[in-house]
Amino acid sequence: MIVNRTELVVGRILLIAVVLLTLLPFASMLTAALQSPDRIPNGFAWPTDPHWENFVTAFQLGNIATLMLSSISIVIIVVPVALLFATLAGYALGNLRIPGGRAVLIGMVIGLTIPFEAIIIPLYYQFTSYGLINTQWAIILPLIGLYMPFSVFWMRAHFIGVPRELSEAARVDGANIWQEFRRIQLPLASPALSALAILLFLWTWNQFLLPLVMVSDPSKRTMAGALGAFQGQYIDTLPLLFAASLIVMLPTVAVYLVFQRQFIKALLQGAVKG
Repeated sequence: MIVNRTELVVGRILLIAVVLLTLLPFASMLTAALQSPDRIPNGFAWPTDPHWENFVTAFQLGNIATLMLSSISIVIIVVPVALLFATLAGYALGNLRIPGGRAVLIGMVIGLTIPFEAIIIPLYYQFTSYGLINTQWAIILPLIGLYMPFSVFWMRAHFIGVPRELSEAARVDGANIWQEFRRIQLPLASPALSALAILLFLWTWNQFLLPLVMVSDPSKRTMAGALGAFQGQYIDTLPLLFAASLIVMLPTVAVYLVFQRQFIKALLQGAVKG
């Protein structure tokens, strides 16, 4: 594809503008986090005497170390389990002609339209009757269920794009369904699985409302729950709140930067054929 000089310059200017608009909120939060804790940040200005110790104070006041371990324990269960069920269901709906598959797909689409806030109160009473309230299972199990509609739809979209000739060739060679799924479909699905894993990680790590409702013990919530420690007696210390927010956001930004190639590859997989 030939691009003239004007298009190249305009494209780079637009790209730089988008990058600056994206980074501007983070830069504003950083300058606010470096202000004196007894001051209210005002405007976008680098402080003459940056208070880098605000990050240490926020880390301690927010009990972020404990909440980080709690978030990790939730993530390492939610993400693999959700990926497993979504991959199996997506393969069944996208590659196999199962009875009632269309009805299941319609149910998944309807599940995408239900607002999360509308079901959190029923979930609370349901898990109270199960005796799981104030445990991490009250976070893990609902998250797996809430992620299923999107995750199944995502994986189904991938498996539909896989040429059926590959499945037919595997069957001719004597492979059964599980052998075809494990040796052919799964390797081809690695970009889609990687992107879905990133999304599930980001959503689980940043989950705030569900842990806040389901778990009364602050040490069993997620990293986003660390921000709740600044409500009340620390509500006026806005620099510490900004510092804690940046600490909470850091792991998600790092994960995306590391795996951005896999994420973009999965997004473009269905747009380019051949």
